[in-house]
Amino acid sequence: MISEKPRVRFAPSPTGYLHVGGLRTALYNYLFAKRTGGTFILRIEDTDRKRFVEGAVENLIESLKWCGLNFDEGPGSVTECGPYLQSERLDIYKKYVLQLVESKNAYYCFCNAERLEKLREEQKGRNEQSKYDKHCMSLSDDEVKTQLDNNSPFVIRLNVPEAQTVKFNDMIRGDIEFNTAMIDDQVLLKSDGFPTYHLANVVDDHLMKITHAIRGEEWLSSTPKHVLLYQYFNWEVPLFAHLPLLLNPDKSKLSKRQGDVAVEDYKGKGYLKEALVNFVALLGWTAGDDREFYYLDELVQAFELERVNKSGAVFDIKKLDWLNAEHLRKKSTTELAGMLAESLSESKYAEKSFSTEYLSLVVDAMRERVSFIKEIIENGSYFFEEPTVYDEATVKKRWTAESAGLLNEYVSELKNSECNTKDDFDKLLHSLAEKLEIKIAQIIHPLRIAVSGVGGGPGVFDILYIIGKERVIERINRCVETLSK
Repeated sequence: MISEKPRVRFAPSPTGYLHVGGLRTALYNYLFAKRTGGTFILRIEDTDRKRFVEGAVENLIESLKWCGLNFDEGPGSVTECGPYLQSERLDIYKKYVLQLVESKNAYYCFCNAERLEKLREEQKGRNEQSKYDKHCMSLSDDEVKTQLDNNSPFVIRLNVPEAQTVKFNDMIRGDIEFNTAMIDDQVLLKSDGFPTYHLANVVDDHLMKITHAIRGEEWLSSTPKHVLLYQYFNWEVPLFAHLPLLLNPDKSKLSKRQGDVAVEDYKGKGYLKEALVNFVALLGWTAGDDREFYYLDELVQAFELERVNKSGAVFDIKKLDWLNAEHLRKKSTTELAGMLAESLSESKYAEKSFSTEYLSLVVDAMRERVSFIKEIIENGSYFFEEPTVYDEATVKKRWTAESAGLLNEYVSELKNSECNTKDDFDKLLHSLAEKLEIKIAQIIHPLRIAVSGVGGGPGVFDILYIIGKERVIERINRCVETLSK
């Protein structure tokens, strides 16, 4: 019996890392459950042992938790609905598939690979759909028993009725019909004793009291088989919602061949979990307004399954980058300083030590100029090491015959002043420019070159204040010596 409160599941196969399409499916299930006061279940569909990847289950769970999608029931949970790994439920599937055989809604098939291949070739030659021809349906009970007694390899197939229409309603796509002439007698139990996705999915959804089957569009064509199974078992059918495909900008299906598709890839590149979740939520769903920036708890409040689109959603990496920058800027200085410290520990500056106070100043100076924490290190290396080379194009444009002398004058002023604040550095330079009757730019441009080695970045007085007077003097002296040769 289906539960009164919504119960939904994310049921990935442990064949590798969590695909962003899988993350989108998990996210929509999670949002729907939390929005409706329901239960979010993680079920691992590991019955395809040929594609099983060691460590994939742990990675899937870790990726979901990193994104903030904590399941209510799943691997490790002890409930009446468990266990949550299908490989631990094999006796359950065998029990139910034998019920189908007894009721003649499924049957043993002993056809070998050669016969099946010959059948496919013949059907292909006649431009027919490739499907099983029910050959083993004609076997008598005695013939089946003899084959079983002889330990002949077999599978168990679904007995699809002929010339009927299977109907169901999809919460996103409306009413859908399939003619059974287009539905194959699907294998339910494989020769290795493991169930196929179709049998295990239906049995588990029923026993786990799933109310809504929210999954990718690629499973839409399998749904009539599932509906038939529900009917054969005389079980209540859950509500279906098939999510649109994720597409590349050229409208082809998002795949590994055309770039990164795993959550692990984006995590490794420095994307924030908040940004990735925000971005993935918008791949096929909108709240009906122009809003694009969301935190996870805000998505819970706004999400409605009925507002998911039918058409494919384009995966636009530029939008993800923009969202990452927006989420980065919303974070507190303390949190960003901690993230910068972690990033530095994995960089060439790992052996160096920087105080939290220092990193906080760097973060505040750079946050409006970067989309990723690592870009602070890449674009602001002068905060972590002395510049030893100076950008040639900037030097050619900004360094003049007077630059060295003007910087020496500034150094003289610095030595005789405190300069404890950013304004102190600013006022000192303006005072010098006024005394020498020159434009501010004549000093400020070569000063930036001297302390950073480049022509861009945050305000030059921010840099001076952060690195401190002593290092400013050292850098100016080194630059003057280098560029005066």
